[in-house]
Amino acid sequence: MTDTAKLTALAEAAKAALPDAVLESKIAFGELTLIVKREKLADAVTFVRDDPAWRCKIIIDICGADYPDRAERFDVVYHFLSVHNNLRVRLKTMTDAVSPVPSIVGLFPGANWFEREAFDLYGILFDGHPDLRRILTDYGFRGHPLRKDFPLTGFVEVRYNEEQKRVVYEPVKLPQEFRNFDFLSPWEGAQYALPGDEKATPAPKG
Repeated sequence: MTDTAKLTALAEAAKAALPDAVLESKIAFGELTLIVKREKLADAVTFVRDDPAWRCKIIIDICGADYPDRAERFDVVYHFLSVHNNLRVRLKTMTDAVSPVPSIVGLFPGANWFEREAFDLYGILFDGHPDLRRILTDYGFRGHPLRKDFPLTGFVEVRYNEEQKRVVYEPVKLPQEFRNFDFLSPWEGAQYALPGDEKATPAPKG
């Protein structure tokens, strides 16, 4: 059986075992992705962990992806590994900024910090997480920096105030305007022309 045939068989078995949970399956680059309902995520995770054909006992990562134009703007992506079956599988579910995703810390304790990271960077909520708080940004940080609508400058900057003898938060102050680059030339902004720079000499009109 080829790898693709094996993954196809696994996907069909998952759909048969979890008809209310698995919405879709995809095979790309030799790996299987199952798109599952948010409410049934724990059932799907339990299945890939315990079923003998899968035995995905190791969680590799939980990450997010932001698509602001969608009603459910976030993909929440789970990566699992089965050493016994030499198998990597990806589960994916979707949510918005207010609907929590079921926490899987009870199934995989190693998911604890992964879920905290997704909360910190995207604002994704996890229902049932034992300690859902920031893990990478500072305590006074505003917003979630991997959202597509998060400003490049952030909202506040941190510095040490010599008079107050402590770290303080202040609104961002930019000493100069942002520069816009079109990336057509490696010598953007140079005051002289170099051979091969197609921007150096405008094409003649007419």
